[in-house]
Amino acid sequence: MHTIIPAPASIESKAGVFQLERDCPIEAAPEFSGEAKLLAVWLASESTSLPRAASPSGAKRGAIRLVRDESMRDGEGYRLDISSEGILISAKGPAGVFYGCVTLRQLAMENSGSIQAMLIADEPRFSWRGSMLDTSRNFFSVAFLKKYIDLLAFHKLNRFHWHLTDDQGWRIEIDRYPELTKIGSWRGDRRIHGEVRRNGGFYSKADVREILEYCRERHIVVVPEIEMPGHAMAALAAFPGLSCTGGSFEVEDRFGIFEDVYCAGNDETFVFMKNVLEEVCDLFPGPWVHIGGDECPKTRWNACPKCRAAMKREGLKNAEELQSWFVRKAETILAARGKMMIGWDEILEGGLAPGAAVMSWRGEKGGIEAARAGHDVVMTPGEWTYLDHYNTSGPEPLAIGGDVVSLAKAYGYDPVPAGLTPGESSHVLGSEGLIWTEYVPTPAHLEYMLWPRLSALSEVFWSPKEGRDFKEFQQRLKEHAKRLDALDVNRWRPQEERAKFKERP
Repeated sequence: MHTIIPAPASIESKAGVFQLERDCPIEAAPEFSGEAKLLAVWLASESTSLPRAASPSGAKRGAIRLVRDESMRDGEGYRLDISSEGILISAKGPAGVFYGCVTLRQLAMENSGSIQAMLIADEPRFSWRGSMLDTSRNFFSVAFLKKYIDLLAFHKLNRFHWHLTDDQGWRIEIDRYPELTKIGSWRGDRRIHGEVRRNGGFYSKADVREILEYCRERHIVVVPEIEMPGHAMAALAAFPGLSCTGGSFEVEDRFGIFEDVYCAGNDETFVFMKNVLEEVCDLFPGPWVHIGGDECPKTRWNACPKCRAAMKREGLKNAEELQSWFVRKAETILAARGKMMIGWDEILEGGLAPGAAVMSWRGEKGGIEAARAGHDVVMTPGEWTYLDHYNTSGPEPLAIGGDVVSLAKAYGYDPVPAGLTPGESSHVLGSEGLIWTEYVPTPAHLEYMLWPRLSALSEVFWSPKEGRDFKEFQQRLKEHAKRLDALDVNRWRPQEERAKFKERP
């Protein structure tokens, strides 16, 4: 039985064994040189425990070859052909070769690189296979983000949804507005033993470019999220004039939903929004920008003379339509920069902007509605994909609410809702595993919440629906857990393992 996660579409066993060595020759077409370099680094790492070359000097040794195959239909698909004589990875493009190398890396991490001969033909079920990380509620270093990104790539995930702004912190440098990071990226936390502790940090544009290049090498598209019109307290602390009341404000150290949001009747709000989004568009090369759009109370708008005047001027019936009008203005800005907009399912309220995609988090209803209206959808219902919820109902570190997203529940999710026609289903791009960090202050805690539940979701996103079986996955996970341990991942463990291992806090 193979132990690959996510499971490939097809595996055919063959006779023979290939002994992979740490310095095995790698022959690659020029367009696959980057993938070849990464594979060489992986095979040279101590985590694989591969033997050094035992062949006499000058003797012919089996090689790994990375070649182009134009006949393949999917750019992320690959074929991995392992025989006793060598290994061939073929694909239509670099992403497919990369995923073939990832599969080989997993196989190399068992049995000291002694790999059973086999033929794997593989391609993903969904094009959007993501993970969202909230770096606003708690800040995580560039070094840790690289480790996190490596683990996404290790599971063939190809979207890093980077939540960069919220009430509790503005985390991205914007040249036109240095106050956003000078003021908005730091807060005084009063929640720890009654003391005020300075909490925060931000990513410079150099940091962002470093992360973007790291992701590019691993075929991961970064989707930045800049929250609007709600979840804006960090920005309003720096620019209180963008609110309905004029402030003053502090960066929030509480968690929840706050009534002060960007004023939709203030022209300066849209100047600010345009300038920020244009810098974001210029920095991030991917096609998508996420504008949030969730949990925006309408109390201030309904009481604000400027917002009421805007509703009257634009012929809007209520504050919900005002939010839709606000979101449409954001979409126009992004479209002018060649970007597509995506937002949480609240952007459906009052009418959806014509080119927008929806990330459905409040169950599946919003995603179903959007898909039936011809909009692309990323299905992220909290019941299955929110990994800030408890792992089990037993003793666990404090997490949000009381909901449990167990390993079995995550594995049992299907991103295509029942009842959609084939045409409507084609608008379901895929899904994500999401981690909000209100109760996740450290890298070790973050890993504890993500893994191996995100391993399970990676199989939901990549592997064919037919044939998925949780008990069989659990068997493969036993070997995969050893890989995570070798990569120094502070994974969650079932109760029977905990007596032998103490998780890091």
